[in-house]
Amino acid sequence: MIGLVLAAGAGRRLRPYTDTLPKALVPVDGETTVLDLTLGNFAEVGLTEVAIVVGYRKEAVYERKEALEQKYGLKLTLIDNDKAEEWNNAYSLWCARDAIKHTVILANGDTVHPVSVEKTLLAARGNGQKIILALDTVKQLADEEMKVVADPAKGVQKITKLMDPAEATGEYIGVTLIEGEAAADLADALKTTFERDPDLYYEDGYQELVNRGFKVDVAPIGDIKWVEIDNHDDLAKGRDIACQY
Repeated sequence: MIGLVLAAGAGRRLRPYTDTLPKALVPVDGETTVLDLTLGNFAEVGLTEVAIVVGYRKEAVYERKEALEQKYGLKLTLIDNDKAEEWNNAYSLWCARDAIKHTVILANGDTVHPVSVEKTLLAARGNGQKIILALDTVKQLADEEMKVVADPAKGVQKITKLMDPAEATGEYIGVTLIEGEAAADLADALKTTFERDPDLYYEDGYQELVNRGFKVDVAPIGDIKWVEIDNHDDLAKGRDIACQY
């Protein structure tokens, strides 16, 4: 098993930070970045290798690669997304299709979260699940969140931002455990998704899988503090949270 981080996005709503940095390298606690927090989580649960999909301002990640490896005791492999500034992240995750064959814990490069999330996903393994989404079932939902309807027996039925929050079981927080045996099916679903519309999310790829009859499971993460950093208000929340870990 390895870690996987999607860190190719431009994060234009976080300018001026992202004029020179990808969103994953925006500081959230002193010099500590979102990527630092995620790598620390991966190391804490015993992972030794991490693949990072890079694109926008990728040179900043390349420059820090060796220092990050030494700091967290991890071997890092950088995967270039050649369409990071043109296409959405369904294509970005597809770029990592070979890495997924190793079984991965996937984390979005803009999600500040405690290591308890990774531990929850690992504890949920073992009953034939192939893909397990970390789900916040506590938070009050609004329009922007990636909402999920999940059935206790059948797993995910619907995953989209375009849903009445009252219908949702919870919010997908941007962290997933993907078993290697799901890699081929997921890669095919992602390819179908971005070929249909390159602006679609990888979560739309999950929906494509569900539509094909593939079971996608969820693991509730409990009442924890986390945030997806899309704008400056989110960044302020992320900084309040990150210093507590």
